[in-house]
Amino acid sequence: MQPAIRKIVTYTENTLIEGGKAAPRPLRLIGVAAVLTNPWAGRGFTEDLSPEIRACAPVLGEILTREIIAIAGSGEAIEGYGKAALCGTSGEIEHASALIHTLHFGNHFRRAVGAKTYLAFTNLRGGPNTPIMIPLMDKNDEGRRSHYLTVHFQIGDAPAPDELVVALGASIGGRPHHRIGDRYQDLKELGGLHD
Repeated sequence: MQPAIRKIVTYTENTLIEGGKAAPRPLRLIGVAAVLTNPWAGRGFTEDLSPEIRACAPVLGEILTREIIAIAGSGEAIEGYGKAALCGTSGEIEHASALIHTLHFGNHFRRAVGAKTYLAFTNLRGGPNTPIMIPLMDKNDEGRRSHYLTVHFQIGDAPAPDELVVALGASIGGRPHHRIGDRYQDLKELGGLHD
């Protein structure tokens, strides 16, 4: 079983000025999403999701990773990364989660960018034009707050009730004028407490 992909959508955003001040280096945000038929649609409650996960997640991971790397220019260029899934109103949140919360999906992106951290994520349910919000974090340092960003876009005709949207997000650069430090300063100040 291959995923029934209706379309691939790409999104890019380049921030040149932030807070009225020119960015020392433009921030580039990238999103790539696949709109596909929910493989569990119309089947009622399915206890074992693993056959579809194993069949679809690696294919989606490979396709979306290839697309996002092509836009970024290379895996090395990507600094922040994340993932998201959105299920249509006839699906379960578990259906969206199933295709992204597996190493069969995420390891394609992780390896391509040389990452050490986990992929930040969201999973939602909604109809066409529901905002897709992909939280990002630094691919090598989860405490580096300059790369806590969100890729935010929507697809006018997706997801249909029986569809899923699976997406990857990336940044080239961090927030242009980040000045809140990182979590390590807080840990030092607070004596090792975690946030």
